[in-house]
Parts: sequence; structure tokens; C-alpha cells
Amino acid sequence: MKISKLFLKIPKDAGWLLPGLEIKRWFILIIIGTVIATVGLCIISNLRPVYSLINMIMKITQMLPPEIIGWLFIVIGAIFFFIGWLKTNYSILDVNNARNRHAVLEDLYRRRKLNRGPKIVAIGGGTGLSTMLKGIKKITNNITAIVTVGDDGGSSGKLREELGVLPPGDIRSCIAALADDEDLVAKLFQYRFKDCAGLSGHSFGNLFLTAMCAITGDMVRAVKESSNVLSIRGRVLPSTLDDMRLVAEMEDGSIIKGESNIPESGKKIKRLFTEPSNCKPLEDAIWAIHDADLIILGPGSLYTSVIPNLLIKDIAKAVNDSKAKKIYVCNIMTQPGETDNFTVSDHLKTLINHAKYDKIIDAVLVNTDLPSELIAPYKDAGSEPVVVDTKEINKMGIQIVQKNLIEDKRFEDGHSSFVRHSPSRLARIIYYWYRKNEKDKH
Repeated sequence: MKISKLFLKIPKDAGWLLPGLEIKRWFILIIIGTVIATVGLCIISNLRPVYSLINMIMKITQMLPPEIIGWLFIVIGAIFFFIGWLKTNYSILDVNNARNRHAVLEDLYRRRKLNRGPKIVAIGGGTGLSTMLKGIKKITNNITAIVTVGDDGGSSGKLREELGVLPPGDIRSCIAALADDEDLVAKLFQYRFKDCAGLSGHSFGNLFLTAMCAITGDMVRAVKESSNVLSIRGRVLPSTLDDMRLVAEMEDGSIIKGESNIPESGKKIKRLFTEPSNCKPLEDAIWAIHDADLIILGPGSLYTSVIPNLLIKDIAKAVNDSKAKKIYVCNIMTQPGETDNFTVSDHLKTLINHAKYDKIIDAVLVNTDLPSELIAPYKDAGSEPVVVDTKEINKMGIQIVQKNLIEDKRFEDGHSSFVRHSPSRLARIIYYWYRKNEKDKH
């Protein structure tokens, strides 16, 4: 239940007494300390105030029952103490109005709760990963997004070629998705300059990260400092600091180099590999995987967003060896040039074959509900709904989780625009699956 809903039932200031804030324990400690200090003062003054107080109470109890007098003193004392304690907190926090007070309380409540959430590692890239992170950040603050750095197109590609930095595009999107003020930061980071000599086509976020990289010395520190500035929940890590390039061998034996060129070739991919072939993983990424409670692969382009991370041998091995629950979020539609005619089991087999480990996936999450009017625009582009071939998946020993995952975005005239995963549905279903399997394990 959201704290905003709780506030409908109780006074807003009383929200400071809600469970999980770790405030009441200190509130009680203050009371105990006050009582002890008062007793000490009474002893120093030969207990005269105590005797005077008792005499006064005795006279009052002759007029009213002692139970009523006792509770009256308790209630009045607690009210005075709570008001004083609350005003002290507001003064320290420099909170000047009721709206800001409510925001501080809600932020504190959310952070305390989310800090106790499961340790989740999300592996992927592109729009899919950032979409999912928007939902996951409402479940836990313990998020590590491991992002591919194989992008060589658009603004990221230009910065990579001209300045020699890791492509910042996917990292930028994940930082924006995890930011507290998601809408504002997303608009700022995704803003693209137009009709500007030298800046045309570049996004502000890419330039920001590139500048931070130049200042701090490497992309990891740049991302860390940027994350601190934007107050993001969790952290974003590149899968490697090496200058990784994606290379695809096609079914006809031809070789295509570059992430942006692979889907455009019009040929079926036989296998994907990297240059150099022995890219070293970021050590923090390996530690995050080993420490994770839940590992999520995808959603996103199979060959150019998810698999590139698993081509780094130590990352694939760490995922395989991890005791965390592992789930793959399968794409809703096939992707022309990458996964034409692919079923769900084809996605799974391709992931496992490239990772070269068979324990990287415990379950696959697939969409069940897709209105026919949403499919038509995709058919024209050569894209079809990914078929759930249950028998083949069962043969692989992988659990199938089937739910409605789509978020239907519409134009003003009411027509459906495109198929996308719903961040909130994704997060809710993945978390429910994780909790259910944790309970079954115990």
C-alpha cells in the first residue's frame, strides 16, 4: 500500500509513526532519556519536586478517578512531546510548509522500504532495459544495471569514433530511467540538438557523460558521479571498459561488423562474437552478479542488446554460477534482421549457445495478450508476435511465466501506436515470481 493512500486514513503528521521509518525507536529513546534526566534532577533537588507533584496528584484524584487522571497526564504529555519533537525535526530538515513535509516523509518511507528490497541485477541494453528499470526501481533500491557497450551508431557512434569514449547511449537511458525525477531527467538526457553546427543529432545526456568521462578519467567514474548528481536509485555499470565491437557471422558465411550494420544486412545470423574476443568484464559487475538475489536478462534486442553482455566470458560464467533466481524477459515481437520467425525457445537456445552455459535461465517471461489491432502495423514491417512453443521450452527444463505485459500507448485519435512492455507490469510480475520461488525453496 502506498504511503499516500495511508495518509487518507490518518493525519499526515502522524505518518511519522508509520512502521518501517526507523523513527519510533529513537522517539522512545528520547522519552527514556528525558525521564532518566528528570529523575536525576529530582535527586539533586532532594526529591522535593516529586513530593510536590505527588501531593498535587493526590488532591486531584480525590475529585476524579485515578485511571482518568493517569491517562490524561499520559496523553497531554505525549502530545506536547510529539509536537516538540516534530518541530525540531522540521527545523533540522529546514522544511517550511506542509507540502514539503509530506514529500520528505514519503521519500523517507520509500527509501527505508526500498533499501530492504532484493538485490537485483538487470543485464541488457537499449530501450528494453531502461523500460524495465522504470518499474524495478519501485520495488528496490538495490539495483545494478549491467549495460552493453557495443553500440556504434547515431550519437554514441560519433562520440566513440571522434573521442574514443565508450558509447554512452544505453548507459544514458538507464541513468534517466533510475532517476528520482524520472520525467524531467529523461527529457533533459534524451534532448537532441537540432540544426546546431557540430551538435546536431547529439543528445544532451551523451554529451554530459562524455564530458564527465573527460573530467573523471574513465566511464565508470563518470557514470558514478553522474548518478550521484541525479540521485538515481541503484547503479549503472558498463559490462566492460574495453573497446568492444560486435561481429556477426551470417548463414551464408559472410562477416558483418558493427552493431548498427548487423540488423541491416538482411541475412540470418549464425553466430555473434566480439573484437577483441577476450574482453575483460568490469569487476564490480562480477561482484554484483555473485551477490544478487535475482538476475534479469532482457528485454531488448536479442543479438545487439542482451547477448553482447554474455559474450564476455566471465560475465556468462558468473551468471551461470550465481545462486540467484534467473529470468529472461522475452521480446513480444520478432525483430526484422535479427530474430525473424523466432519462437520463444529459439530465443532461449540462442542465448544459451552464445553464453556457452546452460544454467543462465530458470524461467522465461512471455506476453499472452496482444490485441489484433496492435499487430497490423508490425506485419507491414516484417515483424510477428513471438510464438510460445511450450513443448520445446519444457524440454529445456525452463519454467514458463505467461502474463499480459504490454503497455498500449495511443495517439490522440485513439489508434494504437506501438507495442511496448509495461514497466509496472513487468516489475510486479517478476517480483511476484521471485517471491513465490523463494517461498517454495524454503
